[in-house]
Amino acid sequence: MGKVFASNPLSLNVTDPAFESWLRDSGYLESLDTATTTSATAVTTASTKETATATTITHSLLHYLYTFISLLTANPFAKLTTDDFSANTPSWTREFIGALGSYSFPSSPHTLKLRVHENVKRYARNYASLFILFFACSLYQMPLALVGLISSLALWDFFKFCSDKWNWDRHPVIRQVLVRIAQCATLVVLMLLNVQMTLFCALAIGYVVMILHAAFRKLSASKHPSRIR
Repeated sequence: MGKVFASNPLSLNVTDPAFESWLRDSGYLESLDTATTTSATAVTTASTKETATATTITHSLLHYLYTFISLLTANPFAKLTTDDFSANTPSWTREFIGALGSYSFPSSPHTLKLRVHENVKRYARNYASLFILFFACSLYQMPLALVGLISSLALWDFFKFCSDKWNWDRHPVIRQVLVRIAQCATLVVLMLLNVQMTLFCALAIGYVVMILHAAFRKLSASKHPSRIR
């Protein structure tokens, strides 16, 4: 972060996590992304004007490759909380997708991780909706998995019906044995009809879409908290 903001002898020494937290609470976290991108663009333009040798091009390619590989070490759920799913869903067109200028290659691994962590928090409900959509499409492509899922739900609904009819709650041992049998039957049905493969495909596609969108989507301006006089 020291590359973005020049040191001030009159300022206090604030750690990067504390500074990011203050910017997030103040609603100006996107200033880090903007300042870093502007600084990197200026440095790249200056170096290109000076020399356009193969060494410079190779160095730039290695820098982009290193930044992109840092996606493998980024944990997108590091700062995700349950409160992020209870917030309002951001607009799909204006906020989630945005304009063409809302996307750019991250200038550094730090900027990439900052984008990933913040965008996953902001668009958690959008990503969850996309996962449900991908899972529904996977079930449509694999009808046997859909039959297995419906059969499992029907099995547990039948178990609940029998439990209410014959009062299995009065016999906890018998009820526990029947629950284990129903769990084993459910597992066999799901495995035979490849429901786990459908779930894995939906998770894989959803994760790739989430991590790429969060990495290349610039941090948009959030709603600034109202100041009290």
